[in-house]
Amino acid sequence: MYLLVNPGGSRLWRLKYRFGGREKLLSFGPYPLIGLKDARSKRDAAKLLLLEDLDPGEERKLARIRAERERAVTFLAVADEYLDKLQKEGRAPSTMKKLTWLVSLAGDGLGDRPIRQIEAPDVLKVLRDVEKTGTYETTRRLRSTMGSVFRYAIATGRAVQDPTEALKGALIQPKVRSRSAIIDRAELGELLRRIDAFTGQPATRYALHLLALLAPRPGELRLARWTEFDFEEAVWRVPAERMKMRRLHRVPLPPQAIDHLRELEAHTGTSDLLFPSARSWKKPMSENTMNAALRRMGYSSDKMTAHGFRATFSTLANECGLWHADAVERALAHVEANEVRRAYVRGEHWEERVKMASWWADELDALRSMAYGNERR
Repeated sequence: MYLLVNPGGSRLWRLKYRFGGREKLLSFGPYPLIGLKDARSKRDAAKLLLLEDLDPGEERKLARIRAERERAVTFLAVADEYLDKLQKEGRAPSTMKKLTWLVSLAGDGLGDRPIRQIEAPDVLKVLRDVEKTGTYETTRRLRSTMGSVFRYAIATGRAVQDPTEALKGALIQPKVRSRSAIIDRAELGELLRRIDAFTGQPATRYALHLLALLAPRPGELRLARWTEFDFEEAVWRVPAERMKMRRLHRVPLPPQAIDHLRELEAHTGTSDLLFPSARSWKKPMSENTMNAALRRMGYSSDKMTAHGFRATFSTLANECGLWHADAVERALAHVEANEVRRAYVRGEHWEERVKMASWWADELDALRSMAYGNERR
């Protein structure tokens, strides 16, 4: 190692070494910015590489290339790649829309940052900005989505850590709110009577009847197509791509449901969709239509929602003691959370569910009749 003094007065540290039979030169920077102690440290590091049969000059070039590559791999670039992967896996359009929106929230603060260089305080700042708006559930979902992007980056060799892991407990936890639902039998009968008397679009009335009878997720029903229904076998096959858990779901159709479907067919049978939009029969009805109908009937959002019919069915079916809890869960297309138990509980409980569907339809008829009787009194 020596100090090169140029005619202009600049002084530069140099190391002369041999590698592969050739003499080479390595620069350690200018003196006095790089002192003797630092220059010797760099020299020793270079000699250690030589002992391992590595060219220190080439290693420096590779390190520079890696650094440039890391700077080019931004959070937003990896996030876009991750979203593209989910799209190809068949995630529902509504899910992709939400995830894309969440990624855009993160991208405002971190989008152009090299993902490998992002640390927990950087992520926390982005989350705090969203948290200040009071949308705590959105903040929670944003942290989860960002964590998925970081883990994808780790799996593909673009990052070494997930900084969202260090933020557990650092955010305000949203209060869990149950879906509003009617579980009192007399009140449920009155709701059914009001649905019968609904004066809005006929398709909306039938949608509410089928929500009560079949307990699907509103989105599964709203996007239903006639080709999914087999009246001979009395079954509705909901395709996997429209299910929350991405699995084909079969729904037994009691006679009352088939009657409603036959009547609905006279109104919307010329469309592919059971419930087309009033503006275009190629598009489904709005996701707010059924909730808006409930509001017109006098039910506030804290009293009953379209999704609440599932909780109504679940509560009353479990309380009656006639049906196995697993059959009720399968009817709701729920997946067992416990992985060990899920490995054993694989059946659809189909025969029991067919009986349960008929029981539930008859139960609703009885409650409706009771409500009409109370009205006449």
